[in-house]
Amino acid sequence: MAKYFDVHPDNPQPRSISQVADAVRSGALIAYPTDSCYALGCQLGSRDGIDRIRSIRHLDDRHHFTLMCRDFAQLGQFVRVDNDVFRAVKASTPGNYTFILPATREVPRKLLHPKKKTVGVRIPDHVVTQALLADLGEPLLSSTLLLPDEPEPMTQGWEIKDRLDHVVDAVVDSGDCGTEPTTVIDFSSGEAEIVRRGAGDPTRFE
Repeated sequence: MAKYFDVHPDNPQPRSISQVADAVRSGALIAYPTDSCYALGCQLGSRDGIDRIRSIRHLDDRHHFTLMCRDFAQLGQFVRVDNDVFRAVKASTPGNYTFILPATREVPRKLLHPKKKTVGVRIPDHVVTQALLADLGEPLLSSTLLLPDEPEPMTQGWEIKDRLDHVVDAVVDSGDCGTEPTTVIDFSSGEAEIVRRGAGDPTRFE
C-alpha cells in the first residue's frame, strides 16, 4: 500500500517533505502535485522507477521523460542551452512549461529519446514541489500522471491513493492542482516547436 502524505500547500511540513525525499532516495515511485497537474516521480537514476512509470502509463521508448529541476542552475547541468534558447527559457521559468533540449552526459542513457538524445526539463512554480526538490538536491525524474485512455490527468490525492495504491509507493496530497499539463516546447533544433499546448501560454513561442 502507498504511504499517504497530507502536506500543507503553502507551508509544507519539513518532516513530511524529508520523509518523501528519503523514500525517493530509497527507490520509491511517488505521485506528487505540481503547478500544472499531478506527476509520477522517482530518483534520477532509478531503472525500476522508469520501468514502472512506463508500465503505468503504457509508454514506449520515444516518450520524453521530464527532469523536474529546482532552478536554472540545476537545469543547466543536464541540458545544453545556447544563448538564444537560454533567454527564451529563462523568461518562462518557473512556470507551466516543459522544454525539450539536448541532454548532457549527466543524464542517464535510459532517459534519452533514442534518436534525438534529448530530454524534457522544467522548473515548477509550486511550493510543495520546490520544497521536495530542495531536500532532494537533484532533479526528480517525472512524467504527467495521465493514465492510458483517460482524457485528463488525475488531480485529487485521495483518488490517486485509491486508484494507484498498489503501483506507487507514496502519494503527496496538497490539494487540487488542476488538470491541464504543461505546454511543451521542443528547442532541440535551436528553433521553438510547440509540441503540446497546455497550461503555459504558447503564443510567446509562435
